[in-house]
Amino acid sequence: MLRVTELDAGYGFLRVVHGISLQVNQGELVALLGPNGAGKSTTLKCIAGLVRPWKGDIAFRGHSIGGLRGDLVNGLGIGLVSESLNLFTGMTVYENLLMGAYSVPEAEKRRRSLDFVFSLFPRLAERRPQLAGTLSGGERKMLAIGRALMGGPSLLLVDEPSLGLAPKLTQQVFDALRKLSDDGLTILLVEQNVTATLEMVDRAYVLEQGEIVLEGSAQKLSESEHVKDVYLGVMA
Repeated sequence: MLRVTELDAGYGFLRVVHGISLQVNQGELVALLGPNGAGKSTTLKCIAGLVRPWKGDIAFRGHSIGGLRGDLVNGLGIGLVSESLNLFTGMTVYENLLMGAYSVPEAEKRRRSLDFVFSLFPRLAERRPQLAGTLSGGERKMLAIGRALMGGPSLLLVDEPSLGLAPKLTQQVFDALRKLSDDGLTILLVEQNVTATLEMVDRAYVLEQGEIVLEGSAQKLSESEHVKDVYLGVMA
């Protein structure tokens, strides 16, 4: 479904991503792991059309999308949950969700999407009339994911869903992502919580200083001495 080939990207004169290549097959839940500043979020932003690649190619369903504007990328079926969430804090939960479906003209499809999001996150149904700016951190993450789902994406990009959350809320968000994957949604996930992520995903790539240093199945990476030493706190 998604293939990134020899991608270079950055900001101003600073190159952040150095020739990385990766792929995500339909129905997979794949993670990009690594420390802060490794280039994970920049990679997602390039795929989503928020950062223009310097070099390389991004193909979605066999068609090149590298350099397309974000609204055009979204229209192709790629949804993004950014690290900053970008919620409309002065609008209600319900209004934020409807904004996620602004490109869906069919009222019945919007209703089905709304019912699905409320079934996935019952807390959002309870908070339906509440202003987004008054939600807890975990509820905001749920709302951001729900809003992205309202557009009916076939590929969901999720950036740091556990950031700032307590372990219990992190597990709730991860459980929702796993359920979405089990239901057939393709997901590319950026995360620093390596332990919890490797328990959930099918495959993962490890980025360090803008380059992919490891890739493979979740089990393979869990057994990697480098991952154990650097990310899991297990001395080889």
